[in-house]
Amino acid sequence: MLERFLDQTTFVSQEDFIKNFKIKVPENFNFGYDVVDAWAAEEPDKLALCWTNDQGEHIDFTYADLKKYTDQTASYFQSLGIGHGDMVMLILKRRYEFWFSIIALHKLGAVVIPATHLLTKKDIVYRNNAADIKMIVCAGEEIITKHIIDAIPESPSIKKLVSVGPQIPEGFEDFHKGIENAAPYVRPAHPNSNDDISLMYFTSGTTGNPKMVAHDFTYPLGHIVTGSFWHNLHRDSLHLTIADTGWGKAVWGKLYGQFIAGATVFVYDHEKFTPAEMLQKIQDYKITSLCAPPTIFRFLIREDMTKYDLSSLQYCTIAGEALNPAVFEAFYKLTGIKLMEGFGQTETTLTVATFPWMEPKPGSMGVSNPQYDVDLIRPDGSRAEDGEQGQIVVHTTNGKPIGLFKEYYRDPELTHEAWHDGMYYTGDVAWRDEDGYLWFVGRADDVIKSSGYRIGPFEVESALMTHPAVVECAITGVPDEIRGQVVKATIVLAKDYKDKAGKALIKELQDHVKRVTAPYKYPRVIEFVDELPKTISGKIRRVEIRDKDNK
Repeated sequence: MLERFLDQTTFVSQEDFIKNFKIKVPENFNFGYDVVDAWAAEEPDKLALCWTNDQGEHIDFTYADLKKYTDQTASYFQSLGIGHGDMVMLILKRRYEFWFSIIALHKLGAVVIPATHLLTKKDIVYRNNAADIKMIVCAGEEIITKHIIDAIPESPSIKKLVSVGPQIPEGFEDFHKGIENAAPYVRPAHPNSNDDISLMYFTSGTTGNPKMVAHDFTYPLGHIVTGSFWHNLHRDSLHLTIADTGWGKAVWGKLYGQFIAGATVFVYDHEKFTPAEMLQKIQDYKITSLCAPPTIFRFLIREDMTKYDLSSLQYCTIAGEALNPAVFEAFYKLTGIKLMEGFGQTETTLTVATFPWMEPKPGSMGVSNPQYDVDLIRPDGSRAEDGEQGQIVVHTTNGKPIGLFKEYYRDPELTHEAWHDGMYYTGDVAWRDEDGYLWFVGRADDVIKSSGYRIGPFEVESALMTHPAVVECAITGVPDEIRGQVVKATIVLAKDYKDKAGKALIKELQDHVKRVTAPYKYPRVIEFVDELPKTISGKIRRVEIRDKDNK
C-alpha cells in the first residue's frame, strides 16, 4: 500500500529521509475507498482489526469485513439523510462500531467529529450548536445517552440520534438493526475533493471554549510517517495505541497510518485502565508495537513486569506529553526497549519524532519530520540559536504541509492569530541541541521568567518526578516583587508520603531539584494537593493554578 503513496518506502538515515521522502497525493483522495477498500480488493483476508473487551468478547475483522460493514453503515447513514458535508459526532469509546462509522462517513464525504464520553450536557450543547451537528452516534450507556437527551432541547440542528447499544433509548435509532437492513450501498458520484473538511476535533484547550480544528481529506496521508516511520510498523505488526476514540491520538494510532502500513490494529475496549490487565493483553495477544502517553508508561513500570512474557514486544513509542528521562531509563532497564518520543498537536500530524534509524536522547522529542519545515523562533520573530529557547513554528510559504489543519472552523480571526505570514505558531516552546534534537520546554504561556532566567515547567517537573514522593506535579510561576516570578510546584504525593507532608519534605524536594537540575530552577513555593486541575482530556490546567495564585 505504501507504494501507492511513496516512491521510496525505506530509509536508512535522517539525511536519506529528508532528501527522498515525498507523499504522492491522489486527486480526490478518500481513505475509505483508497485504503480500506483497496486492501479489501487486494488482500480480503488480511486482518485489519483485532478487537477485544473486558467482558471477554473477541472479534477479528478482515479488510473484507471492514468493506462490508462500512458499506452497510454508509448506506444506513444515507437513509438517515447524511451526505456530503454533514456534521456527525461519534461518542463511541473503544467500541468497534467507531471504525465502521468513521470510515463510512469518509465514504459519504461527511464530516466526522470524534468526542469523548466524558462530555456533559453543557459540552454537548456547545458542540452541537458551534458546528451545526446533524447526527450523534453513541454508545448506548445511560451516562452517555442521558447527557445527549438533556442537550437535545437546546440543539436545533440535531436531526437523528443513533445508539450502538446495549440500550436503545426512546428517540434513538438502533445502529445494528439499521446496518442489517440497509439497502445495497451506492457510492456517491463525487463524495469529496481533497480540500473538503473530513474530520474535526474540539480541542480541550487549557483556557476558554474548545477550538474547532478542521482537517481536510488528505489528513490521513499525513499519518504515513506516524505509522510507518515512527511506530515502525509493517505487515506483520500488531499495534496497540492506548487511547479513547474521542481523542486525536486514536486516529494517530488506531486507524490511518496503521492501515496504510498494512499493520493490524489491536483494540482493548475497557472501562478502567489497569496496568496489570494491559500487560496481560500484551502478553496474551503477542502485541509487537505499543504507543502510549508517559502517564501510562509510569503506571506500567510500577507493576512487577517480570510476571509477564513481553518478548513479542519489539517497538514502543511515546507521545501526548513530554517524556521524563527517568521513565525512559526505567522502561529500558525492564524491557531492553528504548522509548521513541514524538510530538504533534491536534492541528498537525507527527511534527517532531525520534525515528528508527536514530539513537534516542532520553527527554528529547527527536528531530523534525521532513513533512514539516519546523523551526524555533524568538519573540521578535528571529531564529533561535542552538541551545536557546524558541517557539516551535511550521513554515508554510511553500504551501500547506499534508497533515496541517485547514482552519479553526468558523473562526478566521483565531486561525489568523495562529497562522499568518507563512508561518503556523504552535504555542509550544523548545530548544535545539547541536545535533538538531528538540527538547520540550512548555507552552509559551507557561514559561516562567524569574530574575532574568527563562524556566520551562517541564524541566523542573522532570526533576521532581525522579523523587519517589512525587506521583504528579505542575510547575507554575507566582508573582514576586523582587524576582518578577518565582517557581511554584503543586504536587500530588505518593500514598506512602502523604503523612510526611510538611517543611522537612518541602526542603528535601527543593534540595532534590537543585541536585538534579540547575539550582536557580528549584521551586521556592511548594503546595501539596490531592489532585491537579485538568481538562477532560487529562491535560493539566496550569492556568487554573496561576489564576488562583494571582487572586
